[in-house]
Amino acid sequence: MGLSKCKLGKYIELREITNVDYSFDMESVRGVNNLKQLMPTKADLNGRDLSKFQIVYPDEFVFNHRTSRNGSKFSIAYNDSNKPVICTEDYVVFRIREEARTELSSEWLYMFFNRAEFDRYVITNSWGSSTEFYNWEDLCEVEVELPLLCVQQKYVDIYNAMVANQQAYERGLEDLKLTCDGYIEDLRRKLPCEKIGKYIIERNIKNEVGLNVDSVRGISTGKELIDTKANMDGVPLGNYKIVKPNEIAFISDTSRRGDKISLAINSSPKTYLVSSISTVFETNKKYLIPQYLFLFFLRAEFDRYARFHSWGSARETFNWEDMCDVQIPIPNIGVQKSIAEMHTVYNARKKINEQLKAQIKNICPILIRGSLEE
Repeated sequence: MGLSKCKLGKYIELREITNVDYSFDMESVRGVNNLKQLMPTKADLNGRDLSKFQIVYPDEFVFNHRTSRNGSKFSIAYNDSNKPVICTEDYVVFRIREEARTELSSEWLYMFFNRAEFDRYVITNSWGSSTEFYNWEDLCEVEVELPLLCVQQKYVDIYNAMVANQQAYERGLEDLKLTCDGYIEDLRRKLPCEKIGKYIIERNIKNEVGLNVDSVRGISTGKELIDTKANMDGVPLGNYKIVKPNEIAFISDTSRRGDKISLAINSSPKTYLVSSISTVFETNKKYLIPQYLFLFFLRAEFDRYARFHSWGSARETFNWEDMCDVQIPIPNIGVQKSIAEMHTVYNARKKINEQLKAQIKNICPILIRGSLEE
């Protein structure tokens, strides 16, 4: 089988190159998520000294050594792009030693990290009291069995081919979204905007049909109905509001929601329940179909509009009357349906893309096992 077994520390070296000359600005800052990806940071960078941030060059790894409250996963990523990025000084940056590259492939090692088995190993071997850590020294102690480099590369090629196919699919997905957004912008230029108040009807139907806690949904700022995060033990559901298929629900409170409004459409064939503080409405489908209206709610422009038109002191709200004052172009039903159907196709393909990503992640342990057994 040509396997060699030793500790990972033999093959990797720590990197601590900082952004001392400010070569990289805020646009280059990245965080690391528990999906093993580099992502634009969500942290507030105002006042942060970027000269202390570490540079992550192409073909280098970076991880967050804090493992608490991270979904039982280890946040580690690999810079497989051709551009350097920077990350907080709290992270750990490393790469494979130059002399070890004849024995260990960076991409094979990234597949090794992408296994749920490795997440479990890291969480088990993290230490601390209120905050648990998995440090550089712990990573160096990881024992690995290495197949020959040519065998590693064979399975890396399979992985890369799958990633390339998924990325090509994703590019087509973004093209479809741009087309959909382009149609909406064209309507905004060509048609006068009307207040939607005369086309929407508030629904205030309480849970008189006896739906149980399994039907309760929360409303996210991501514009989705989601499984509720509230503790529902002993909570009476009689005052909860019914959201039928194709009805829209929103929460009027816009404070402390990341400058977004919590709003969603029930695109399923099921009837759900939402909190009594929510507002539920339907559209007059003779003039305005809900799927078309919802496309405008999905736009960042609408979030900004809702926040700007919210009012209050300790708590700001965007109420039913404010919703009725929203203005959009309203073309004939045929045009509305065409645009809505295009977005439906986009959503279906978006789900397929997420499934492809999940398959790629799930294939990593299979590829690692295959390379070890060959």
